[in-house]
Amino acid sequence: MKTGMIRWIALLAAGVLPLASADAADKLKVATSVAPITDIVRHVGGDAIEVTGVIPEGRDSHTYEPAPSDAKILSTADVIIMNGLHLETPIQKLAMKVKKPKTPMIELGEAAITREDWQFDFSFPKEKGNPNPHLWVDVAFAGRYAEITRDRLSRIDPAHANIYAANTTPYLAKLSRLDNAAFACVASIPPGNRKLVTYHDSFAYFAPRYGMQVIAAVQPADFSEPAPKDVAAIIDQIKREKVPAIFGSEVFPSPVLEQIAKEAGAKYVTDLRDDELPGEPNTPGHSYVGMMVNNLNEIARGLGGDPHCADSVGS
Repeated sequence: MKTGMIRWIALLAAGVLPLASADAADKLKVATSVAPITDIVRHVGGDAIEVTGVIPEGRDSHTYEPAPSDAKILSTADVIIMNGLHLETPIQKLAMKVKKPKTPMIELGEAAITREDWQFDFSFPKEKGNPNPHLWVDVAFAGRYAEITRDRLSRIDPAHANIYAANTTPYLAKLSRLDNAAFACVASIPPGNRKLVTYHDSFAYFAPRYGMQVIAAVQPADFSEPAPKDVAAIIDQIKREKVPAIFGSEVFPSPVLEQIAKEAGAKYVTDLRDDELPGEPNTPGHSYVGMMVNNLNEIARGLGGDPHCADSVGS
């Protein structure tokens, strides 16, 4: 146990410090990867941790190459929390090289799901061996991420376990409301329209939980632009299945989607999100919950459902 933490416990026992706060010198330094995970971890850790996200918002987490400054973040971290499931391979490799020997590296995706439940699909074909890693777009998995974070931080830093528990309980309640809203949003969409066509294949876990089907993802497995024959096949499928809208990505802007939408006679919705949080940092909507509220409203609006179906959740 660090000297600063021992001092904090002594002061707490003497009644000098309030239970729900942590002195700056005693805060765990936690390095995270993508913004949704950073936000979930921040909600669990609260004032007891200092969180730094490594992958900048708006960057492709699959292909992001670490900067020299990232090595410093990872080398000084007390805990490293990532998704795993091959989402942030370059960051993981760097972390293994530079982290302190006793610094734990927690992979939330690996801990939240078994191999039997891995999803393989358009951008993540089974023959390549790497599953779709975007578990957090399913709100139930986001709740598991919060629980795993709480439990692991409590073992690493038992002096602040009560803070982690106190922070996680209301956050899980909010995620439960968000989960219920997701079911309600999909229920508001006409049954024949509950089909997703996206650019990046991020909704593989979302769709089966909430009663939708991902019928196509435009981006190939190598994250390049699709071939003309693949574009033509997707256009034909959208026409055949009468899909009213297709959804772009904040991280992968692509003119191909505009072409597909125009030729298929579908609406083009530009701002479905899986990595980048909406709004400006330090504003209420800039959160995992805010991101999912935006996604649910946009999906419902595009497919003929209630465009305000998730508003009551807040951010």
